[in-house]
Amino acid sequence: MDLSPGALILCSLLCAVAGQAPVIYVEPKAATVRHGESVSFRCQVGGGAQPVQLEWRRTSNQALPDNAKTGPDGSVLTIANSRPANQGQYRCVASNSAGRSIATAVLNVKHAPKVRLTPAGPLRVRIGAPVSVECRATGRPHPTLKWTRQGSTLQLVTMEANDVNTIQVEYGFYICQAENNEGTTVAKVDIVVEGGAGAPVAAVSNTEMTVVEGQSVTMECQASGSPPPVITWSKLRAPLPWKHTMVGGVLTLTSVGRQDSGQYICNATNIHGYSEAYTQMEVDTPPYATCLPEQVRLQPGNSLRLQCLAHGSHPIQFVWSRAGRASLPAGAETTKDGRLQIAHVKLSDSGTYKCVATNHVGTSEATAKVIIKGEIAFKSGLFKIHPKITERTAFPLFPESTNLVPSLFLQQLNSLWFQCY
Repeated sequence: MDLSPGALILCSLLCAVAGQAPVIYVEPKAATVRHGESVSFRCQVGGGAQPVQLEWRRTSNQALPDNAKTGPDGSVLTIANSRPANQGQYRCVASNSAGRSIATAVLNVKHAPKVRLTPAGPLRVRIGAPVSVECRATGRPHPTLKWTRQGSTLQLVTMEANDVNTIQVEYGFYICQAENNEGTTVAKVDIVVEGGAGAPVAAVSNTEMTVVEGQSVTMECQASGSPPPVITWSKLRAPLPWKHTMVGGVLTLTSVGRQDSGQYICNATNIHGYSEAYTQMEVDTPPYATCLPEQVRLQPGNSLRLQCLAHGSHPIQFVWSRAGRASLPAGAETTKDGRLQIAHVKLSDSGTYKCVATNHVGTSEATAKVIIKGEIAFKSGLFKIHPKITERTAFPLFPESTNLVPSLFLQQLNSLWFQCY
């Protein structure tokens, strides 16, 4: 059988495709997500003999993580709620009768640093003996490391090599801080020096603390030195709260209030000198709301302005409402700083208005009473009423809407005249 040149070319192409391994590519080739976000990679087939089977694997033929799923045809890989362990390379493996091909995708997971200290402590060393502590941190982006001594804001000089910060320490609490764009992580180590004479060194367990009004608070101070130092507590520029106890370096405050906020000082003293450490305490308080004015009298058309004030921990949010009504009157405006305004009041705007102040500790309410009374306006003229009165009849002299309804009583067959000015 003779074949035309076109038929030969078509046959050659079909035969070539039938004997070709899969041609694939991955989109996207690389992706960067935050810890907890999800990501998908798609493996596309661009050529090769059909049918083509697709399979996703990790490098070194590792199994996919438990939070990774593939679509029905195997082309899409989805990693839900990504975590640092998901970071790395993923391979799409395509197979057909002619062979197989591989395309690679790279996943980067950004996460806050993780810190590890070696040794972890607490460490007890003899006086004069050398000791060092390593701080190792992982994270993406790559975190920066710094060492500080608790109770001091000065950054300590360290030796850094291969993502490890090493510090030569003496005694006290030391803090390694690792920081990147995703967060900050700290780790502490306690170094205790034993034996020999020495000046005291004081350290507190917490340099900053925030508590809620009414709670009880404990502050702990430790001190090294020989002979053992005597530990006392004081408050900067103020006496200690009257509800307090001190036992063995532990200061306990009962039912703290806003006035107890401030800096507390631990003082350790022996014959060689003294040392101080500091704790800054802030007391959060619920709001206490008041309305100004508490009562106001207006006439129709006047402007109304009420101000809600609140003492307490910020931020404080204000919400206005009207007693017995589902919503504020039409035209009422409120502001973030607690103001309620009505440009032109009406008789129907009378009533009790309530302000609710809220912060992260609690809520408080305050009310203001608004009284609106109007004057009756008539057009001038002379009027006569001469009904056929058959019994004692009452004629109101004011509209009912004014709440002022005196009446004039007429006997039968009487006439009524009145003049409006």
